[in-house]
Amino acid sequence: MSELSTTTILSTSRSNSSVWCSCLIALALLAFTPGHAEAADDVLRKVAVADPYLEMHTGPGRGYPIFHVVDRGESVEIVLQRTDWYQVRAANGVEGWVDQAQMELTLKPDGSEVDFAQATLDDFTNAKWEAGILAGDFGGANIVSLYGGYSLNPHVSVEVWGSQILGNFSNGWMGSVNLVHETWPDWRFSPFFTLGAGVIHTSPKSTIIQGEDRTDQVGHVGAGLRVYATRRFLLRVEYKSYVVFTSRDENEEVREWKAGFAFFF
Repeated sequence: MSELSTTTILSTSRSNSSVWCSCLIALALLAFTPGHAEAADDVLRKVAVADPYLEMHTGPGRGYPIFHVVDRGESVEIVLQRTDWYQVRAANGVEGWVDQAQMELTLKPDGSEVDFAQATLDDFTNAKWEAGILAGDFGGANIVSLYGGYSLNPHVSVEVWGSQILGNFSNGWMGSVNLVHETWPDWRFSPFFTLGAGVIHTSPKSTIIQGEDRTDQVGHVGAGLRVYATRRFLLRVEYKSYVVFTSRDENEEVREWKAGFAFFF
């Protein structure tokens, strides 16, 4: 039997329910797992509880249960910050996570209000790190991708991608390293261009078609849009055109589009 092309063995039907279900689960997990832990503005800064009580969660998200309450008038020390969540230490040594809305109701030792600055458009422009999840279509197959990026300067960044490809006739994965250029990084709607290279692996479903696992090199060019949403979150859409360098005489072209969201820090 002749070797099947990448686009053929990855082709799917019009039903996308399974991949979107997986994607929604991944998005929910990401939403309840804020990213990078940063030191607070002043390490172990002490604040006093001005509200009737301060609720401490076991983790940085509303999905984590409340396990301890600090009463009005008592002090807590700020240890770490993760987006809009703060890890604090009570006077008795108990540590937990408090959301920014409650932290804004605390007071400094001298009785003045505490200023907890939120991320702004400038932070979006100058952020060094970014991570996110996107989903879409890869040559007729469903694709779910995770990525992490580091900004060399406001215009140029390097990204590492990992993707799961789900098809009717086969499944596969792809890994790549991308270079991204933004012409107007200070815009809320910031267009970008990207190019990169990597590898793609496809595994035909033996119960459906005959074939062997394949690992090929890929290269791509593309364009997209990053949109500053709120706080430390952004929306991202992109289109890429891939060339799969096969062992046969002719290379293959695959088109991809994806959309999703990310957070920066």
